[in-house]
Amino acid sequence: MFVRAGVIPSLSKANPCNESPGEDYFKIILRMVRRRADLSVTRTSEVSAGKVPFKIAYPESRKINSMSDPNFANQLLSLLARTSFRLGQFKLSSGGTSDYYIDCRTTTLHAEGGRLTGHAILELLGNSMIDAEAVGGLTMGADPIVSNVATASAWRAIWHPGSPLLHGFLVRKAEKAHGTGRRIEGFCREGARVVIVDDVCTTGASTVNAIEAAQEAGMTVAAAVCIVEREEANGRPSVEAALKGAPFLRLFTANQVRAEHEKQLATAGH
Repeated sequence: MFVRAGVIPSLSKANPCNESPGEDYFKIILRMVRRRADLSVTRTSEVSAGKVPFKIAYPESRKINSMSDPNFANQLLSLLARTSFRLGQFKLSSGGTSDYYIDCRTTTLHAEGGRLTGHAILELLGNSMIDAEAVGGLTMGADPIVSNVATASAWRAIWHPGSPLLHGFLVRKAEKAHGTGRRIEGFCREGARVVIVDDVCTTGASTVNAIEAAQEAGMTVAAAVCIVEREEANGRPSVEAALKGAPFLRLFTANQVRAEHEKQLATAGH
C-alpha cells in the first residue's frame, strides 16, 4: 500500500493495518513502512535526551558502515581522486598556476563523501588525542566539513554512549553589517577548545583567517585539520605559526590524491 501526500489512510477496523480507530496514527504509518521497506522497528522503553525514540534495524544489504569501519580515510581518498581531482592547467586563488586542481566540495557535498569526511576527520582527531568541544572553519569551503564532523560525533555518541559531541561553528570572511554584527555563527564559547577545519591548504590563508577569528573570540584552538595539503605551496609554516604550538593535521597530501587518481585512470584503461 502506498501513502500519497495529503492522503490519510482510514483508521477504521477495515483498514489494511487492521487497527482500531483509537490506535495512534504514527504507529500505523510505521507499520505500513515496515511492510513496504522490510524494516524492523522496535519501540524503545523511553525517550530521553540524547536518545532516539525508535531504533530502525536495516536488512544486512542496506546497512551503512558504522564507526568500527577501519577504512574511512581510504574510501574518502578513492572518492576524492575520482570526483575532486582534475589534471590540466589551472589558475589558483593564490594567483599561481598548477597542472592539477582539487575541488574538495564535490566530495564533501556528496552524500557518501560527506559521511566519510566526517568520520575520517573524527578518527584522525581521536588517533591524535585531540580533545575539543567544537569544530569550525572559514565559509564556504569548511561548511560541509563542519556539518559532517559534528554529525559524525553525534552518531558516535549513539553507537558509543558517553562519547563527546563536537558542535560546529562557521567563520564569516567579514563581520555582519547588520543584526549582531558577529563574525562567528554557531558554537562560540570563551575558553572552549576547538578545532579548525579546511578543505585544501595551499597558502594557508583561509585556515589562518579562521584560526585568528576563533582566537579573537576567546576560544582556544587545539588543532587545525585540512583534507588535502598542497605541500609545494608551502602554506604549513604560516598555519603552524598561527596555531602557536598546536598541531596542524592533514588527511592526505595532494601527491597522494594525484597518485590515486592516476591509478584509477590506469585501471580504467585496461
